[in-house]
Amino acid sequence: MVLGKAVLGISALAFIGYGLLSLLSPAIPAGFAGLQMSNGDAFAEVGAMYGGLQTGIGLFCALALLKPEFYRSGLLLLVLAIGALTLARLVSIFAAPDPVSIYSYGAFAYEVATTLAALTALLKK
Repeated sequence: MVLGKAVLGISALAFIGYGLLSLLSPAIPAGFAGLQMSNGDAFAEVGAMYGGLQTGIGLFCALALLKPEFYRSGLLLLVLAIGALTLARLVSIFAAPDPVSIYSYGAFAYEVATTLAALTALLKK
């Protein structure tokens, strides 16, 4: 249970922190990823996906950390959502027409570690 609480706590802090930063200034995550926001829709999309969605995931991880009835659901959320993100990033890295930067490799490493830690904690009785 210590591993599960650790991965939920770290995920809550990481997702809420990065989510709020992204919501307040969508240009920051766009810049990290090398994206150019050319209109208001792009600004709203980055703010919503990087800001709103990540903050929501972080809040659910915090809830799962604090409320035992949400513990397994929080771990399952991380396994499914971050696991899918990991696989999609891996496919995209190989499909990219240009080499990716340290940003993509760092994100991939974080996603693999989070998914495996959450899965390990979820499978423990």
